[in-house]
Amino acid sequence: MKKNIFLLLLLSCLLGACRRYSSPTQHINKIPSIYPDYTETTFPPNIAPPNFAIQAQAEGYQVEIGAKGVESIYICSDESTIEIPPKEWTAFLSAAKGKRIFFRISLLQAGEWVQYTDLWNQIATENIDGYLVYRLLYPGYELWNEMGIYERNLSNYEERIIVDNRDFGKQCVNCHSFSKQSPENMMLHIRGKDGGTIIRRNGKIEKVNPRPEGYKNGATYPAWHPKGKWIAFSSNEIQQFFHAAGEKTIEVSDLAADLLFYETTTHQTFTDSLVYGTDYMETFPIWDPDGTTLYFCRAKGYTEKTPLDSIRYDLYRVNFDAENLRLSNLTCVYEASAQGKSISFPQVSPNGKYLMFTLSDYGNFSIWHPESDLYTLNLESGEIRALEEVNSDHVDSYHTWDSSGHWFVVSSKRMDGLWARPFIAYFDERTGKAQKPFLLPQKDPYFYDHFNYTFNRPELIHSPIRVEKEILQAIRQPVIQATQHKKAKFSPLYEKEGKGDNPYAVKK
Repeated sequence: MKKNIFLLLLLSCLLGACRRYSSPTQHINKIPSIYPDYTETTFPPNIAPPNFAIQAQAEGYQVEIGAKGVESIYICSDESTIEIPPKEWTAFLSAAKGKRIFFRISLLQAGEWVQYTDLWNQIATENIDGYLVYRLLYPGYELWNEMGIYERNLSNYEERIIVDNRDFGKQCVNCHSFSKQSPENMMLHIRGKDGGTIIRRNGKIEKVNPRPEGYKNGATYPAWHPKGKWIAFSSNEIQQFFHAAGEKTIEVSDLAADLLFYETTTHQTFTDSLVYGTDYMETFPIWDPDGTTLYFCRAKGYTEKTPLDSIRYDLYRVNFDAENLRLSNLTCVYEASAQGKSISFPQVSPNGKYLMFTLSDYGNFSIWHPESDLYTLNLESGEIRALEEVNSDHVDSYHTWDSSGHWFVVSSKRMDGLWARPFIAYFDERTGKAQKPFLLPQKDPYFYDHFNYTFNRPELIHSPIRVEKEILQAIRQPVIQATQHKKAKFSPLYEKEGKGDNPYAVKK
């Protein structure tokens, strides 16, 4: 009998002050503070519960999540951390599509429930692509031997390892990329003794070297052609530098950069004199939706006398003739250098109307530049605008669209200036404006406070990757060496052999 009484008392203590939802007896005109800041933002109707912590001392905490005409969710807790029931949240999202929703918070203080001013958010009608793929690694330069590619299910908190470099000698893995947000056509680089580019296309996985013999630098930053047959690469010589003092401790810069084009079906590569040579550096290619135009960043060629803080990239485009393997009509789209700025990471929206890019003071490795911000270029009107509704006082750098063009994710250091975290934002294609970005939800609201890895190159995809074992097997296979394309009209090989001017080269 005494044992049963003890268990009842223990259960009562565990339940604490808040056992069931209570009607508040007081109302206060004050906005409660929550962490993360899930307020005045827009959520997709397929997002995981945005659990949060109420930043206030109280004897008990309760929250009503509701919307007009929708059954509310009631949560009562003795702790300030609020966990939203996943099943109830999923049903709530389905009923609240297109509606404003409120978080109604009440605190038990001095024995009475006090209700605070409602916090408001919006539920969009459009889903976001269901999966986010990113590389996790330490934010500095010392511990690059621990990293991996991970996939997160956005509708819940499930995270899966796609590639962990501890499974192949702690070699570098980077630059995961997808064609049209689909894992059916994807690639990633391995750097080290098992080095190569892992390419998955039409159910087949291979390890290749896209750089033919005689090309100066290897394939670096990729862009899949919309048809999946071609991958445009930048071919970079990258150097890391260190500042003795100041806010920017590390500087990463190109010493050379060109573009090359790899055909996945034949293992052949070609380039063109418009985008290959020492006069200019070309990097970060990206295709338009129909694959006839390639956008990229371009700067004057580096010399030993070039100060790093004078290297500035402009936005260019060039036409692509897939049948004849020719480039034409090289055009400067936005001369950022004329304004003392530099462009990186151009990304064309799925409907081809907008191009989003990162703008910083110089260089193109904007993840180390606190002044980095996002901008959009309306490709129809030519209007350029800063995404002030998204940008912060810290780094806002790498970004990608989802397949609908209604959502994008940005890698931002706004929380602490050191670790890059994924923030998601809704984009209105009619107005060209975005909504306030929200931090990728985690089950523990304080997850990011004690997670010591940075989120690198977040990529949205519409279905999960299911070939982890096959990718690991491909890493251990011999590499397939690319050759110069038989149809190529220009080749660095020709110049290297000292045969004079290439008569087929496209003149600059």
